[in-house]
Amino acid sequence: MLQTTPERVLAHIPFSAVLPLALDENDTLLIDLSENNAICEVIYTWGSEKMEKWLNNQLQFACKKALIGGYLEKRTLYRRSKHFSNDTEKREFHLGIDIWTKAETPIFAPYQASIHSLQDNNRLGDYGPTIILEHQTEYFKFYTLYGHLSRKSLEGKRVGQKILQGEKFAEIGNYPENGDWSPHLHFQLILDMQGYYGDFPGVCSAEKLEFYKEICPDPNLILKSPILDY
Repeated sequence: MLQTTPERVLAHIPFSAVLPLALDENDTLLIDLSENNAICEVIYTWGSEKMEKWLNNQLQFACKKALIGGYLEKRTLYRRSKHFSNDTEKREFHLGIDIWTKAETPIFAPYQASIHSLQDNNRLGDYGPTIILEHQTEYFKFYTLYGHLSRKSLEGKRVGQKILQGEKFAEIGNYPENGDWSPHLHFQLILDMQGYYGDFPGVCSAEKLEFYKEICPDPNLILKSPILDY
């Protein structure tokens, strides 16, 4: 029997677009929010309104509709919230891809799905309203997580609800209800939910990075943005 991997299977699935954007050089600009970007040393001290103005300035200058990036970035901006650190662990490595664009932008299912879980992770810097979809291929299940949604995205939703490929099921939220972030979608690919429900780590520590890389592969396997080159 031919050996295959989840990454190889996912790379050949004809996914639908998650957002009404091409995520290519026509619509989208790659952004670096890692510790290598000097401005990130101060971004985490800003409030959401000031950060949104800065992000919008990047879009206007480049004549783009969205900013994209973040997979496995080591970020200092999580220092603004105690949610990401404790006495034994400092979580700084981002496990999803962020797409920064306008609030209320619709979100579509990339593949046929059912709702695995949903909840409002209502803490400073957390996901805010979150939906996790469960997808079944011929070979295995996988999951996609959508964080920083609007609260109305949760209305009328239930666990087990079927979602068609290409169906709108949520929208990008605004601050402060989205975890108090400038409007964006945190999109994450998960192979093993590890018992989580309505939530899953989107940022991890250096000590756990190799583990999470195995169960949270590059979400660009689904997004297929040609400007992402890790």
